Amino acid sequence: MPRTIAIGDVHGCADEFGELLAKLELKPDDRVIQVGDLVNRGPDSHRVIELAREYQVESIIGNHELRLITARGKNKPSLLNQYDQVTLEELTKEDWNYLEAMPKFLYDAQIDTVIVHGGFLPNKPWQTQGSELITNIQVIDEKGKAAKRSDAPYAAPWSDSWSGSPFVVYGHTPRPRVFERRGSIGIDTGCVYGGHLTAYIIEDKSLIQVRAHKAYAHSKHLPDPI
Repeated sequence: MPRTIAIGDVHGCADEFGELLAKLELKPDDRVIQVGDLVNRGPDSHRVIELAREYQVESIIGNHELRLITARGKNKPSLLNQYDQVTLEELTKEDWNYLEAMPKFLYDAQIDTVIVHGGFLPNKPWQTQGSELITNIQVIDEKGKAAKRSDAPYAAPWSDSWSGSPFVVYGHTPRPRVFERRGSIGIDTGCVYGGHLTAYIIEDKSLIQVRAHKAYAHSKHLPDPI
């Protein structure tokens, strides 16, 4: 039976990405979808994109890719930070072609599942929500608006208010463990922070993980390393 496999935030962790792809023992009919933030923070964004192409991984646009593409397209280097600059030096023309082809989400009607980077506001049609919102949302603030948890530290995750349909598989918000709710699952388990890189097989709801080889970056919200 063909599998639909979602992979969490890679963030330039090429060794771990390659290890996970090999561990999945992929068959020709399997579909692999990465939830965005392939690049930045980790040691080798270029090789990560090479692996994605080699294994025919479909990737959703994350907030990191969106920022890079926006800065390049609008010639606004002021949007970029230090690790963006490091990534820019690594990327080839083929890498840019891959990044610029990323969709903002992928929906499979047969399994009523949508894969997105950050998430959705539950009180609006999910199909019409913009790229900036769905790549950045982590919590819903007291005004009912999408926010990052650093901006609204006491606000509840958006997924607490989402019951589906569709079922949502997402990344973006790193946690020490997979975050399951009735209508969603968050699979960013903080590989770049020394946690795990997680694959979620949608059909049987199973998980396959590899441990980070080291912590490549640090987070205010997580133990160091996870």
